[in-house]
Amino acid sequence: MIHLLEKIIKSVKWWWIPVMLGVFAGVSAFTFYYAEGGSYFADDPRACKNCHIMREQFDAWNRSSHKSVATCNSCHTPKNVVGKYAVKAVNGWNHSVAFTTGIFHEPLQIKGFNRTVVENNCIRCHHEVLNRMIKNSRNETPDCTSCHGNVGHKTRK
Repeated sequence: MIHLLEKIIKSVKWWWIPVMLGVFAGVSAFTFYYAEGGSYFADDPRACKNCHIMREQFDAWNRSSHKSVATCNSCHTPKNVVGKYAVKAVNGWNHSVAFTTGIFHEPLQIKGFNRTVVENNCIRCHHEVLNRMIKNSRNETPDCTSCHGNVGHKTRK
């Protein structure tokens, strides 16, 4: 068995590993450049419309009441720096896979963790209103986006 393993190791052409790593790095760098990846590290909402599927959301935000007080990151990423870039990295990966493969739901829908991030940011900015609502309710935390899902960018039909 050991002799067979030694034979396999000797027969492998090890030069292909750095070549494949180089190809992977080159394709990754090209994709990052082509997709204007650097723009996603900023707070400029125009970065969100780099992807054609987000143009409707960008245009709707541009006409919304939140345009003067919030960017995409104000609502869609956590306030702290580590959380912000962690969410951007995960969403960037997920979006690139979805849009490259074409496997995503249209119209786009926020759900799961990203919905929680948006809800937390609604509460962060509008905590006075929320406190009044909770005092007048059964102590249930409201789901902001169920009624106000069109506030940031009116794209719901």
